[in-house]
Amino acid sequence: QVHLVESGGDSVQAGGSLRLSCAASGLTYSTYCMAWFRQAPDKKREAVAVIHSGGWRSFDDSVKGRFTISQDNAVNTLYLQMNSLKPEDTARYYCATYARADGTTCSFANRMYRVWGQGTQVTVSS
Repeated sequence: QVHLVESGGDSVQAGGSLRLSCAASGLTYSTYCMAWFRQAPDKKREAVAVIHSGGWRSFDDSVKGRFTISQDNAVNTLYLQMNSLKPEDTARYYCATYARADGTTCSFANRMYRVWGQGTQVTVSS
């Protein structure tokens, strides 16, 4: 059973940086996708960055150039480096994963992701 645990959320000022971590256990998929989603109050959960186990990655336009997604397979951890943070980045951030049987790209759609963490809160003040 796959289990995901996020950490690293905090309160920062605009322009600051944070690095979120997502520790994965029980991940036995041979190929898979992982993603960082976020959900602000009264808004839909949206993917901001996705990564394939083979290395392909992509970003939502709202974070492109500011956020970086990476994974360290040695410690089964997914990261989200967030720079130049803005108040509109305030949200609860979740990591999620699904097995990707074929293809080398990943979906941004919530419905594709089967396993979710509990989230970590990021608050950016102006």
